[in-house]
Amino acid sequence: MTDRLTLAVVTAGLSEDSTTTRLGEAIAQAASTTVENAGQHVHIKVIQLRDLAHGLTDMMITHVASRAVQDAIDTVLTADGLIAASPTYKASYSGLFKQFFDVIDESALENLPTVVAATGGSPRHSLVLDTAMRPLLSYLKALVLPLGIYAASEDWGHNDLQRRIDRVGASLGAMLLAGSQGSAGSTDGVSHGDAARPGLRREVKDEFSDVPDFASLLASVGS
Repeated sequence: MTDRLTLAVVTAGLSEDSTTTRLGEAIAQAASTTVENAGQHVHIKVIQLRDLAHGLTDMMITHVASRAVQDAIDTVLTADGLIAASPTYKASYSGLFKQFFDVIDESALENLPTVVAATGGSPRHSLVLDTAMRPLLSYLKALVLPLGIYAASEDWGHNDLQRRIDRVGASLGAMLLAGSQGSAGSTDGVSHGDAARPGLRREVKDEFSDVPDFASLLASVGS
């Protein structure tokens, strides 16, 4: 097993101490407890998109990532698990949330164990998990867990919310452990352990490692 697993929390909460960020961190802590109880260690890295708003907009226009934006992307791409949390706007995720995942390559999250979470003022928007967030992360090839959490304003302070957080965190923690066990003891880069779930092992690839020179492509036209 690896000495330490990494769990990334991407939160699109707009306020400094938003309920969205609190929800994402609570799920991460619950997952960490499950992993720690199994003798592993988890490093939780929280990415607050509110701090990257200007950098993400600049990247959409210039296609050049700032150091902060690139660090956030690299954190997600190299993580062992992901918690993606967004406030609900107009029955969907926020524009800031979409903007971050728009700058990530289509297959970069392949087989990454992922939990989706959302907050909102009304329980009527709870389907945002299945109608908006899950399809987005699935399109990016993430391994989205069936369990997710939507927390309305009225849910905070109730034991049921903590029960749901613990349940989702335990499920994510189990996936992290399965991936870690599957990659242990392998000498050929392929998981052979019975405890491993198929498809959990991920290789982070540079999508631009073999890009041909554009000038050469232009010169070849008509030749």
